Amino acid sequence: MGRFLENMTSGDLTKTGDYGSEKVVRLRGGSSRQDELDGVGSGPSDTAEARLRAYPLLERIDGPEDMRQLSVSELKSLAGQIRQFILESVSRTGGHLASNLGVVELTLALHYVFDFRKDKLLWDVGHQCYAHKIITGRKALFEKLRQAGGISGFPNPQESAYDQFAVGHAGTSVATAMGMALGYAQQGRKDRIVALVGDASIVNGASFEALNNLGLVKRQLLIVLNDNSMAIDATQGAVAKYFSKIRLSQTYEDLRRTTNAILEHTPVIGKTVEEAIERIKKTIRMVLPASQFFESLNIPYFGPVDGHDIGSLVELFRALGDLDHPVILHCYTKKGKGFKPAGSEPSRFHSTGPFKINGDTVESGPDKRRRTFTRAFGECLAELAERDKRIVAITSAMCDGTGLQSFRERFAERFYDVGIAESAAVDIAAGFARSGMRPVVCIYSTFLQRSFDQIFQEVSLQNLPVVFCIDRAGVVGADGPTHHGLMDIGYLRMMPNLVLVGPSDEVEMKLALEFALAQAGPVCIRYPKDFVPSDGMGRSGCNKPFELGRSVVVRSGGDCRVAIASYGSVLTEALAAAEELAREGIEVEVINGRFAAPVDERIAGLLEQGRNLVTVEDHSIACGFGSAVLELVSAKGVDGEKLSRVRILGVPARPITPDSRRRQLMEAGVNADKIAQAVRDMLRS
Repeated sequence: MGRFLENMTSGDLTKTGDYGSEKVVRLRGGSSRQDELDGVGSGPSDTAEARLRAYPLLERIDGPEDMRQLSVSELKSLAGQIRQFILESVSRTGGHLASNLGVVELTLALHYVFDFRKDKLLWDVGHQCYAHKIITGRKALFEKLRQAGGISGFPNPQESAYDQFAVGHAGTSVATAMGMALGYAQQGRKDRIVALVGDASIVNGASFEALNNLGLVKRQLLIVLNDNSMAIDATQGAVAKYFSKIRLSQTYEDLRRTTNAILEHTPVIGKTVEEAIERIKKTIRMVLPASQFFESLNIPYFGPVDGHDIGSLVELFRALGDLDHPVILHCYTKKGKGFKPAGSEPSRFHSTGPFKINGDTVESGPDKRRRTFTRAFGECLAELAERDKRIVAITSAMCDGTGLQSFRERFAERFYDVGIAESAAVDIAAGFARSGMRPVVCIYSTFLQRSFDQIFQEVSLQNLPVVFCIDRAGVVGADGPTHHGLMDIGYLRMMPNLVLVGPSDEVEMKLALEFALAQAGPVCIRYPKDFVPSDGMGRSGCNKPFELGRSVVVRSGGDCRVAIASYGSVLTEALAAAEELAREGIEVEVINGRFAAPVDERIAGLLEQGRNLVTVEDHSIACGFGSAVLELVSAKGVDGEKLSRVRILGVPARPITPDSRRRQLMEAGVNADKIAQAVRDMLRS
């Protein structure tokens, strides 16, 4: 297959054979990807044990204590094997690749110096935790990374005592580390605390708030800044440019010299950190002193240093780990290190599905050819922007993930990526709207939660024409509980003036955008991380323009006793349930609700007609579309007997673990089989 990994010492990947029409990747001593495609289980399999034999050094590591028996030279070899193991695992299951390839040496050095059974390691942007999981007893479980019965792609305290928080968002670790440090100080505990923060996270508003209060901590706290110039997309903003300017000015010799200066002048325990910094300044002149940025916040700063020089990192962590003040160590790393495609296209390999490796190139799986809601949205927005020069697109470090690549290429002057700053994105959009422009804010549902107050204060109360395009609404599959978008309907529909729209297919996506951009107030459009249904063009009623608060009937049931009112993309499941019931001689009417705010009053009127009603949505049962229907029914004074003929199907209020989206919908009870069963139960009651 050729060399596509840098500095690997063992366990090279070898291409062998086909499985049907699909080429598979095998490890020497391992087995093919097909061997474990269908299994579900929680423990290591024979396949996992066989695969690990291809990594003789890694195979010996069952916990950090085993790793600490290695020499620094062996650590370098272990880093190579872990990097290869991550690549092989993610190529089979999908996952966050580029970020994890870049943080291997940092992770190993931290575990080599600190004992995180009693010391505490807190992650910011938890998707970079794979090496951490591998060396803390979970390597065999990577057979089912982000799958049912496997392990999460994020830190998870339910998996291991080495994980402190379930972390899927950015900007949280400095503040939570501060809280732990202050709590341990109150208790007289000496547990050492390390927060590993990405450069895109350190500029997040929550991080700045924590850094501004770091002076409250009068004990040890090490903040490691992992600077790879990337979030999901390239890091944005003035601070990112500042880091970039420093980064470009540094040579390897600069980094090595800085490392030596830190080690030479770091004081023994009991001397002040301030004294150490002054000694370093007298010894080495920084080309562009990054220390100025952090010292302006009164935070002792060390660096920048090479984040892949594992020997120096071990020495640095030993020197800095016991200082009795908070300090920042600034490390440069390369996102995607060791795998050429990920190194050259880190955004593409930020989060990926399974893929096939062919030499130094990657072949995507067949699903990449199918159209997604995200792609449909992006193409439609670019088309509408061609006609309306007022349209601007705003996102928060997720241009590719929200489908805005085409918009950015065609209308660069109208595209704004504000980095991991969702609250600022909303306020900027409000300013755009007040100026007469038509801003479209594109953010994942789980991240939009962070801007609740800004949506209310600057958009909702002002009744400004901002369009929120909410990607990853509903269950999201492998990313699991931290990334599900199950609360957006609930917290948005309580706000005045907001209109909530849920397109069910690609045709409705375009119609929803056209509707939203024509309104004088704010509109929210939610859609899943999923493929658009292939039958969209043939759905009755779905090609009609959107009218405020009006649903459409997509399947007429004549004199049927039950109506299914669906909201958003799960219309596909509702129609499949209707087909299943029809084969049993049970006819139902299927309604595409289209709006969760305002809800069509005709849906509530179905109960007055003597029908039973089942509502279906890809959202929490609490406060969602079904709840909105019940509120409407109650406001109309419908009696209790009629209310008993309403059944709400949605996602229960409990964590939905990583799995395929299809299986998660089934678990939540909003797939075709469960909808059909709900109808049968109602007819029997």
